[in-house]
Amino acid sequence: MSIKAIDCRKGMAVGYKDGIWLIVSNEKVAKGNWRSYQVIQLKNMKTGQLIQDRFRTDEQFEEVFLERKEMEYLYSTGTHHVVMDQQSFEQVELPVELFGDQSVYLTPNIRLQVAFIDGKAVTVDLPNTVELKVVDTPPQVKGATATNQLKDAVCEGGAKIRVPPFVENGTMVKVDTRTGEYLGRA
Repeated sequence: MSIKAIDCRKGMAVGYKDGIWLIVSNEKVAKGNWRSYQVIQLKNMKTGQLIQDRFRTDEQFEEVFLERKEMEYLYSTGTHHVVMDQQSFEQVELPVELFGDQSVYLTPNIRLQVAFIDGKAVTVDLPNTVELKVVDTPPQVKGATATNQLKDAVCEGGAKIRVPPFVENGTMVKVDTRTGEYLGRA
């Protein structure tokens, strides 16, 4: 099945240059009167090579379907995160690099979507929001009444976020994993 360059999304796999490539990012560029185009960053599934190229918005790619499984995060070792398949209860070690900077949002028993090609994990999608415990934040300043003042906070797992002044150590907060923003108390 063919897919247009403008319809490609992060995490999709496409056939390109006689290989299977994972879409890392897709950005539309429109410059005034000129024709718009897509700047797509691709990662080769076999070699790990990253390329960035320009494509017409209507250029066709051959879509490659990924096998997606819901898995549960269990624990981390130095170089791997261990997850468990929800159907077969099989434990799989996934390299830390697959998670990138999102590994700070991992908490025990969180559900992940893991995509596989030929039995090899290629992408991991975290839920859009997670609940984390604040472990370090400065105390609220008495008399500070200005609105929209945020302070730094460190959550379990090492996530650094900005929170309102009333949030204290030990508070459970909701965090958006896509942006790293504070959403509210849990």
